[in-house]
Amino acid sequence: MAVTVSLVVLFGLVLFFLLRHNSLTPGAAFTAVMFGFFLASTGAAEPINDMTTAVVQAIPNP
Repeated sequence: MAVTVSLVVLFGLVLFFLLRHNSLTPGAAFTAVMFGFFLASTGAAEPINDMTTAVVQAIPNP
């Protein structure tokens, strides 16, 4: 768990700086995928899924 959290922080920081400098390269895409992969294995995954579900259900269907 400690290694996963530190990888999330590392990839999150790298992704933040890549997005801040508009570096849209294959490396940025890889960083985004790895950030999401490691974030999904932390305790933050369930609240993020719950929040996403609540937002989708709040949008009215035509």
